[in-house]
Amino acid sequence: MGRSHAVEVPQSLASSYASGFGEEGRAWIAALPALAEDLLDRWELTRDGSASAGQASLVLPVLRADGVRAVLRLQLPREETTAALIGLRTWNGMGMVRLLDHDPETSTMLLERLDGARTLASMQNDDMAMGVLAELLSRLVSVPAPQGLRRLGGIAAEMLAQVPQAVTALADPVDQQRLRGWASAVAELMGEPGDRMLHWDLHYDNVLAAEREPWLAIDPEPLAGDPGFDFWPALDSRWDDVVAKGDTLRVVRRRFDLLTEALGLERPRATGWTLGRLLQNSLWDIADGRTGLAPPAVAIAQALSNR
Repeated sequence: MGRSHAVEVPQSLASSYASGFGEEGRAWIAALPALAEDLLDRWELTRDGSASAGQASLVLPVLRADGVRAVLRLQLPREETTAALIGLRTWNGMGMVRLLDHDPETSTMLLERLDGARTLASMQNDDMAMGVLAELLSRLVSVPAPQGLRRLGGIAAEMLAQVPQAVTALADPVDQQRLRGWASAVAELMGEPGDRMLHWDLHYDNVLAAEREPWLAIDPEPLAGDPGFDFWPALDSRWDDVVAKGDTLRVVRRRFDLLTEALGLERPRATGWTLGRLLQNSLWDIADGRTGLAPPAVAIAQALSNR
């Protein structure tokens, strides 16, 4: 499949940008095929498969002129994109997909190609899957965060300022009490927010099979902070399967133990920052109009609090 084929934009991505970014999003999608063609030519890339869409990006499998297999990832320049570039450069392929090239003007990335069809969710043994993720996370958070990233201390202060109003939006008094409790846990820890570089979204579907290493992480949203704030996506991974097993609290605790052991973290501190992540997610949900806490968040909090 060569460069002469027009670049097609998946409808899911067009709809996502229209709803998420309005007129700016629609304009970016309209210009996307021409932008992709320009970068294919500029970097001497040849199409090597069908286009796919990430959560906020167009992904094109390509071949470089030297025969190296890669993917071209195009997304609207945003704060998250800038943070991702800082993280990719700093990790430089250590447990993470490698950045091969980057266009500063458009935030387009040329990335090492991984096996997009085989995520860590394909590993049926949950202990083995969580062990792989925990090992990757321990490597990622071993890196001190560079300048230019958002910091957990500031995020924690913003969250606590939102709690009084958010509590009034919850219909159930029990949920209100839970939210206050999670906020109290953050208040106790925010004086030491940490300085590690966090992935912020490392779950099973963001770990792909690779050639350079068996598994590598993708799609970072880097943040400077305490590694415990990075646990929730892992604990929430493949949640429907966790619930189906009928022993949710045990599975969550087992995952938490594997993570804390691999990262060498103190359980109380990791628990507190995990509750902080549940607080953050809940504040986002409430801002979107929800009047109750998400059942997975409640279950994870119960698993970690009743030990």
